[in-house]
Amino acid sequence: MSLLRTQGLTKHFGETRAVDGVDFSVNEGEFLSLVGTNGAGKTTLVNLISAFLLPDSGRIFVGDRDITESPVDERIRAGIARSFQLVNLFDDLSVRDNVALSIFAREGKTSRIFTLAERDAAVTQESSDLLERFGMAGKAQARARDLAQGERKLLDVAVAYALRPKLLFLDEPTSGVSTRDKAQIMDTVSSVVRGGGVTAVVIEHDMDVVFKYSDRVVVMHEGRFLADGPPEEIRQNSDVAKYLLGTDV
Repeated sequence: MSLLRTQGLTKHFGETRAVDGVDFSVNEGEFLSLVGTNGAGKTTLVNLISAFLLPDSGRIFVGDRDITESPVDERIRAGIARSFQLVNLFDDLSVRDNVALSIFAREGKTSRIFTLAERDAAVTQESSDLLERFGMAGKAQARARDLAQGERKLLDVAVAYALRPKLLFLDEPTSGVSTRDKAQIMDTVSSVVRGGGVTAVVIEHDMDVVFKYSDRVVVMHEGRFLADGPPEEIRQNSDVAKYLLGTDV
């Protein structure tokens, strides 16, 4: 069953067809990787779906609900959340407070966060539980700015996950980290997301990561879909090999 779908979604920047009439669907419960070379249109597509850009034409649906013109906060309430390639954290707050802020936002309590954060036992407990799931309980009191890059990436995902999304977009969760840290991040993220029954769409450049963790892979090229299928099928696709992997099958 499709959790999200687009119809003819289009976004051009001058002569550049960043997203060119894309029909995209995300099935409930899957872990999907969205891949392509730089400029293929991946981030623009996610920006359109998450309301950071408005489309030139086309429609976006969550279930049967048309969210094409819905602002960011309405899309969050519809169950869409995302993490970012460039991590967005409150560096002077503790790890736990970053998660708590996301929970307060979800509950509509942001105007009172600094008076309630220490007194709201439910938020404190949920923050602690979530950090435990992400393997970061030992860092709960650390300031976000003092975390290693891999830890910052995990915290960014945890902050998005705290919104309790149905659909979680992850923008290059392993960029800028070591090979060892990539495996740890993806093992943790995959376990938490799958365990929570959350659908995930991951923008990723590391094809080893893509092939290991994905249920389905969608390849973009010049604003359109080049291929769509399970990892092994994508690995054997001659067009993908030519345009993305730089080899011949």
